[in-house]
Amino acid sequence: MQFILRISCVNWPHYRTVNLCSRGAVISEGLACVPLSLNLCFGCLGTSDNEITVEESSFVHTEPPQDGTAPPVVTSDMEVLHDGVKKQVIKEGHGKKPSRFATCFVHYRAWVQGSSHKFEDTWQEQHPIELVLGKEKKQMAGLGIGVSNMRSGERTLLHVSWELGYGKEGSFSFPNVPPMADLVYEVELIGFDDIKEGKARIDMTVEERIEAADRRKIEGNEYFKEKKFEEAMQQYEMAITYMGDDFMFQLFGKYRDMALAVKNPCHLNMAACLIKLKRFDEAIAQCTIVLSEDENNVKALFRRGKARAELGQTESAREDFLKAKKRAPEDKEIQRELRLLAEQDKALYQKQKELYKGLFGPRPEPKPKASNFLVLVWRWLVSLIGHLVKLFKRKNE
Repeated sequence: MQFILRISCVNWPHYRTVNLCSRGAVISEGLACVPLSLNLCFGCLGTSDNEITVEESSFVHTEPPQDGTAPPVVTSDMEVLHDGVKKQVIKEGHGKKPSRFATCFVHYRAWVQGSSHKFEDTWQEQHPIELVLGKEKKQMAGLGIGVSNMRSGERTLLHVSWELGYGKEGSFSFPNVPPMADLVYEVELIGFDDIKEGKARIDMTVEERIEAADRRKIEGNEYFKEKKFEEAMQQYEMAITYMGDDFMFQLFGKYRDMALAVKNPCHLNMAACLIKLKRFDEAIAQCTIVLSEDENNVKALFRRGKARAELGQTESAREDFLKAKKRAPEDKEIQRELRLLAEQDKALYQKQKELYKGLFGPRPEPKPKASNFLVLVWRWLVSLIGHLVKLFKRKNE
């Protein structure tokens, strides 16, 4: 078995794909239509049609389920999908299932069944993978069958036999899987593009990737209007995967502006969804991504300030609101949030004042001062007595 290393190098607006054997000799080179800074793909020469194309996607803030140290305990019914694949639903999805050649975006964890040996975790790596269904590699055949029977947003536990996993020999490189090991996958289907040709991102032009992302953004906006925030977030996450760091790094001029015009609103809309779902830390992270590109973005400053205010980070929130007000001084929402912070500060001060009053007790009442007339009379009497004592002493002498 001979392995190849495929390296994609930028040559704007196209790049060349150079295939190298393990010894470094050039096997072939070809021309593609979308630039990627570096794409490494290990596979066998002469791959068949039964191969899942796997590509890492950009950072997506999907919430990881449970702690991930062991497969989750699921009480739902076991559904048989294939002789070697069984499924238990953890969380129901929505919409239809992906068809053959659909490009699916997936998070998953994988364990050897009956042990605590976890050999892959895309949540931990913070990178979902991209699968084009209908092109399964042998070791991912079971995962492909499972994903093809899921809906967007669905989270599932898959039980895969060793025949549809890493086989009789296992894998002693990465990932490390023992021979004849049955597998357990915890899988979340973020979403999919149901395209008949099964066109992966690597095969798309810049315009096609931006168009695909924009389509997802529009669908997300429709879900947001219907107050389906989880479904909206899935669409925004899908859009962001098309605008990965490797892709954005190579864009300049109008192409970068076009991509940011889609990518940044997706982050901001995700922040709005996360605020609605009271996931404020994640909302702050989404806004910060936008501010790293555009430090004066009013919406990003406003929504980050709102999330910080909800977490009690008053000073940081005020700082964001004041920066936003500087850019949009007439914005009534910003002014309203600043007034709310001022009212909160005042209420907190009164509360602390009452608390300290209770801790140290009531202030002692001041003693009433004697009137000036009584003081003068007392001094006169003392002076008179002193004068009489002196006269008495002189008389005796």
